[in-house]
This record gives sequence, C-alpha cells and structure tokens, in this order.
Amino acid sequence: MARTLSQDLRDRVIAAIDAGLSCRAAADRFGVSASSAIRWRQRALEHGEAVAKPRGGDRHSGRIEAHGGFIRELLAEQGDMTLVEVQARLIERGAPVGIGTLHRFFVRHGITRKKRPGTQSSKTVPTS
Repeated sequence: MARTLSQDLRDRVIAAIDAGLSCRAAADRFGVSASSAIRWRQRALEHGEAVAKPRGGDRHSGRIEAHGGFIRELLAEQGDMTLVEVQARLIERGAPVGIGTLHRFFVRHGITRKKRPGTQSSKTVPTS
C-alpha cells in the first residue's frame, strides 16, 4: 500500500489550484497523480482542508460483533460446538460468515475451543 503524502504537499497543491491552476496542471507541477489532486480539492471544499483519512485498522469485524451475544449464548447452551456448527447457526440466522472470521472473533475475545484438558509433559515418553 502506498504511503500517505505529507500535509504540506497537499496544502501546496490546493493553494496552486486556488491560485488558478487546473487540478491536472497542479498535479503535474508537484508530481502527484491528477486523481489525488482532484480528491484533495474536493475534500478541501467539503471540509475546509485536505486532511488525509485515517489508515489501517479493522473495518469488517463489526458484522460479526453484532452477533457476539448470540454466539456466546450458543456456547453457553452447548459448550462443545465446533466452528462449523457455529457457522451453520449463524447462516440460519442470516449472517453468513467464514470460519476464519469466527476464529478471529474467538481469539479477540479469548474464547478457547479446546475440548479436552491438557496433559503434563512426560520426560520419558512423548505425549499427544
């Protein structure tokens, strides 16, 4: 992913456009793409300045977080459900999610799915 360009550069491009240059001419002068200059100009007109939008972060977990209570209820009722069974119940409810999405939900909330207790390591023979 490309890096965010500096605020100083954005301000200089907007100032050149305000001084009479077209967006494409200002983009050529400062070595940025025409589409960036156009977007920065639109953002400056709408918000007063062309500040970069926040980058990164999780934008998709809200879909499964909306069903977090339902998932916890399922696990409270039947604690030994597999991820596939939880996925099937969510699909029945109208929330199609992938196995990886469910796994990340469990990791995020510290929910473990181990079905048997761990055994202490043996010094003489391998344990399973």
